[in-house]
Amino acid sequence: MATQLVTFERVGSVGRIELNRPDASNAVDLPTASSFGVALASAVEDPEVRVIVLTGAGKRFCAGGDVGSMALADDRSAYLRDLAEALDGVLQQLAAIDMPVVVGVQGAVAGAGLAVMLSGDLVVAGESTRFVTAYAGVGLTPDCGLSWLLPRAVGHQRAAELCLTGRALTATQAQDWGMVTRVVDDAAVADEAMALGEQLAQGPAYALGQARLLLREGWARTRAEAGAVESEVIATAVTTADAQRLIDAFVGR
Repeated sequence: MATQLVTFERVGSVGRIELNRPDASNAVDLPTASSFGVALASAVEDPEVRVIVLTGAGKRFCAGGDVGSMALADDRSAYLRDLAEALDGVLQQLAAIDMPVVVGVQGAVAGAGLAVMLSGDLVVAGESTRFVTAYAGVGLTPDCGLSWLLPRAVGHQRAAELCLTGRALTATQAQDWGMVTRVVDDAAVADEAMALGEQLAQGPAYALGQARLLLREGWARTRAEAGAVESEVIATAVTTADAQRLIDAFVGR
């Protein structure tokens, strides 16, 4: 276990990271953001970890930033800047790792919790989960990269509706809009996320890790740049033991 607020454990080849403030709906304050960074570093530095599964303890995945801690700050502006930068730094690290990230969500995903979720690759959601930006309800604006992540997941018009009107989506709607991969029974979220993580952990580690990076980083590249990077990556991929084994098996059928 890395810390109390966000925990890490390795189960086989899967690194399990869990937000662990259930009494606060896993809302993120500065200590939690720091703990998240420690847990992520523990997962990345473990040579046995091939996939990360990210979940939230309790009834709700993540309520976003901890509004209570903001209200108590002597300088709310400075505190909120520090909190946004701290959590965004962790999420940028999460988005940049070279292994797949499965996210399991339940209950509610709000505010920066959406940015946490969208920094992963595959999302398993409980059927009663609700998704809401929530910022406008407390007079705030998107943070932690959500203004970049959300339009890329659902398109500009839908992102604008979520941010400007406060509309909440059901799990089925979130799946239809492209935010969620699978919708399952509420009680099955953690097991389904782990099962998906274990499935990915059995796959070719280099190929899957680089595929997720190509997809995530492609938004910042031109078409020509993307093709050039793909050529370099696939040329390396074919030299890996996984690729050699799988190619030989394919040819030998």
